[in-house]
Amino acid sequence: MVRVRFAPSPTGPLHIGGVRTALYNFLFAKKNKGVFLLRIEDTDQKRYVDFAEEYIKKSLDWCNIKYDEGVDIEGDKGPYRQSERKEIYKKYVKELIKKGHAYYAFDTKEELETMRENLKKAGVASPKYDSIMREQMKNSLTLSKEEVKKRLIENQQYVVRVKIPRNKEIKLKDIIRGWVVVNSNTIDDKVIFKSDGMPTYHLANVVDDYLMEITHVIRGEEWLPSAPLHVMLYDFLGWNKKMPEFAHLPLILRPDGKGKLSKRDGDKHGFPVFPLNYKTEEGEVAGFKDSGFLSSAFVNMLAFLGWNPGTEKEIFNLEELIDAFSLERVSKSGAKFDFEKTKWFNQQHIRLLNNKSIYEIIKQDFVEHKEEKIIKIIELEKERVLFLSDIVFNSKIYFTGLNINYKEYVFKKTNKEIKDILCDILEKMMKINDFKKENIETIIREYIDYKNLKFGDLLPLLRFALTGEKRGPSIYSIMEVIGKDILKNRINNFLKNVE
Repeated sequence: MVRVRFAPSPTGPLHIGGVRTALYNFLFAKKNKGVFLLRIEDTDQKRYVDFAEEYIKKSLDWCNIKYDEGVDIEGDKGPYRQSERKEIYKKYVKELIKKGHAYYAFDTKEELETMRENLKKAGVASPKYDSIMREQMKNSLTLSKEEVKKRLIENQQYVVRVKIPRNKEIKLKDIIRGWVVVNSNTIDDKVIFKSDGMPTYHLANVVDDYLMEITHVIRGEEWLPSAPLHVMLYDFLGWNKKMPEFAHLPLILRPDGKGKLSKRDGDKHGFPVFPLNYKTEEGEVAGFKDSGFLSSAFVNMLAFLGWNPGTEKEIFNLEELIDAFSLERVSKSGAKFDFEKTKWFNQQHIRLLNNKSIYEIIKQDFVEHKEEKIIKIIELEKERVLFLSDIVFNSKIYFTGLNINYKEYVFKKTNKEIKDILCDILEKMMKINDFKKENIETIIREYIDYKNLKFGDLLPLLRFALTGEKRGPSIYSIMEVIGKDILKNRINNFLKNVE
């Protein structure tokens, strides 16, 4: 059975890149009738943020990305927070040391800094603690057994490093990128267990993925350089036959394509890069939800940031994405974030909603008005808005209290002609018994024919007199919704302003 995981670190709000990783894992699991689990990788206690885990869960919930196992939904592979699995990791650290694949390192921060500075002075561009430098440092490979034992008994501060062999070719087949081949000389002896008793990401994610029987690791491109080390850890632990398949996702890029999308880009260009709002000391940071985006549109947009279905179809609901998704159609190259296209996705998903569903979302803005009228307004407005809040804003034309600056209108006819036309229209409208748009249109068309007018002579004038706008939904429909009383009041106000 396919088993995948989303394993974020609770070090801050969940970026849309993280949400996309969760989405692709979810889609892949559901497409293959597998299991999707949420694991919280909180080994970095120094960067831990209190609200982050709850933010992650709320974000996934808003996106309808439901996990089958994980924090709050216990399966038989838990615990699902790495901070609750400390004893599990210690077992495998000891095993790696015993097998000669890891060692204790007692170097101080000052000694490590001196080592790096000396290497830089010697012309080494990327100083690292590797198979050559380890021989000159303070660790269980250079110190005597007695000295190592003494330091451990005295509880001197140490870390555990993986022992990377010299000049070994490491091969990894990535589902998206194909074969990746790396020489071990380019990899340093990474710390896999820290002085605070917690594992680093490298060890913890390998151990957890193995014990949780993860079959596919789908994660961001930034982890690709670490993948060869993870392959070696599987080999060192004797798990290489059960190593998951890897798929490293492309970056989400800035709108100009120059670099990874960040909060700074959102601040600069005025768009969100997080799913939900969150608070900081400086104030509240906007998220997609609170900026007016539907979760279905947000998810649809995210799916297309690095993947395409191979067809012209762009608008998908979640079930359709599950059916269409495959890792083979994920791009190797980064995907540029396009905020205008994101708004277009929102517009298309608004149009897919039925009027009643929209009403339930925005009804708190219309508590003083009848549902029937609001449903009619929604029907007229939803085809032309980008956000549901636009419907609320546009609705002002349908109620009393609208202030219109009549002097903005540029007249094609004389004031007398305008007055005569509008007085005629007002008289005819008041005589309609069944004030429906069909009947209104019939009367207006008959009047235009009778007076030998053009539609451009009357309809723009009538629209401006009634709404103060030059474009919008069908004027006949607007007239039906506002009703005779508002229509009469606005035409009379317009006539008073025509000198």
